Amino acid sequence: MLSRPLTAVVPLWLLLAGSLAAASDLPVVQKRGVLRALAVVSEEEAYFVSQKPGLPPGFDMEVLEGFAKLHKVRLELVVAPGWDALIPLLRQDKGDVIAGGFTDTEARRKQIGFTAEVFPTRTVVITRKPRPAIHSVELLKAEKVGTIKGTFMVEELAALGISDVDDSIVSGGLPEALKAGRITAAVDGLEAALTAKAKDPGLELGMFVGRPSSLAYGVRKDDAALLKALHEYVGNFRRTPTWSRLLVKYFGEAAPELLRKARS
Repeated sequence: MLSRPLTAVVPLWLLLAGSLAAASDLPVVQKRGVLRALAVVSEEEAYFVSQKPGLPPGFDMEVLEGFAKLHKVRLELVVAPGWDALIPLLRQDKGDVIAGGFTDTEARRKQIGFTAEVFPTRTVVITRKPRPAIHSVELLKAEKVGTIKGTFMVEELAALGISDVDDSIVSGGLPEALKAGRITAAVDGLEAALTAKAKDPGLELGMFVGRPSSLAYGVRKDDAALLKALHEYVGNFRRTPTWSRLLVKYFGEAAPELLRKARS
């Protein structure tokens, strides 16, 4: 486990209190001595980013701490209030990079730049016993579906013709919503489903929704040097044994095989 003091947490209100600063490309980050990572934090889904004492810092935080160390800067976590706030906060220069299991989508690429793939993913339908796993769009349309507001899963459901969706559930709250009967089917990323099922064997993983996609780090398009450096670092990191070790550490022994299936 990496040393926790490497990562500081800055309350969002402190950052919002100041006036907008200039863009923070890599030379500015190095001069400042701090790389600010924007993320949504949920201790129910602490596999990418965690602030919980005694727990590992999270998959993305370990990757970014390696990048920060390489460039002799400190990594600082900036907590965003929700997924739909991440890009606006980045464009307001409240952070330098978006992390925390952030999906690279065509719509988001129109606003910001993305690094190479950090983590492969795909949307999956989750139910809870005694309800069976769902393997068709027709069956999914008959369910009370829930997902997380501001995520790409809302767009993927809309593409299937499913617009009556409960998206008021907080990040990390889908398994509990299923258990309570608030929804009968949840749509979430495979990485979330893997860790949720490890905690609750009653969960059933059904069909995949949409195409395979990628989790990556988001950077302002104007910050070309930072984007290039992160892109190259991530691309090289994916080819090391450390990436595979972190995959199993945070998502379990079954994760490599399930990710391969999601890619097919």
